[in-house]
Amino acid sequence: MRGQLTASQSEVFAANRAAGGVAFDIQSIDGKSRLRNLHEHGSLRVRFPSPEGEGLSAMLVNTAGGVAGGDRFDIDVTAGANSRITLTTASAEKIYRSHGPDAAINVKLRVGDGACLAWVPQETILFNHARVSRTIDIELDDHATLLLSEIVVFGRAAMQETMSEGSYTDRWRMHRGGKLIFAETVRLREDIAPKLRKSAIAKGGVAVGTALIAPGNEAVVERIRTLQDSFSGEVGISCWNGFAMARFCAQDAAAVRADMMAVLMQAGIAPLPRIWLQ
Repeated sequence: MRGQLTASQSEVFAANRAAGGVAFDIQSIDGKSRLRNLHEHGSLRVRFPSPEGEGLSAMLVNTAGGVAGGDRFDIDVTAGANSRITLTTASAEKIYRSHGPDAAINVKLRVGDGACLAWVPQETILFNHARVSRTIDIELDDHATLLLSEIVVFGRAAMQETMSEGSYTDRWRMHRGGKLIFAETVRLREDIAPKLRKSAIAKGGVAVGTALIAPGNEAVVERIRTLQDSFSGEVGISCWNGFAMARFCAQDAAAVRADMMAVLMQAGIAPLPRIWLQ
């Protein structure tokens, strides 16, 4: 494989991989959401800007400056009963070229009865030859509310760089009341650029996104569809099994970001983080 490391180089590479984790939970106290427990390690941090009304906002910060092959990051968030929290990232996350191993990103979200959690990070940008495997596991109580969005960009348009090769695996699982209600795994490996050109995948698009709303119904879908004439890229909206979903695809990241912002604001689940509006 091009760029393959020798055994001694691999040992040095493995010893210099970044690892980080954040685990915290919040609870509702007198109608206001407040941090209860927090654990941080390695190069991952979380910061809490000023509370917004009854809810809490959180911003994840990767002090490693990006993600490279062999890195591992773990995020574990619990929103207790009747609490509200919105999570985002300080900037777009960059996944750099790997000499072989995948980077691993593991996210666990638990949302208690009557609680609302909004997971709205900024874009994930995959450099050419990047390799990453991400899992998002969600546990919802019967009366919990979730807004989850993700944008993935294949390559860097500003540098006229496309992601021709690499590996991208994204595994989502969502349970409500202990019952699996949504499962999806996206896997693109090796020659990624030709796959993205296929009509059934991205039809030449280099930026894709997903917004998941639970609970979601036809009323939510119809409210979002009122925006369809203003979308910059392709947007598909549907609902089933008690949740709603919007899919995004466009030729550039700016179009997907603009469409995603419009959908999230129209959904009305949680206010967009201020950093998205700057």
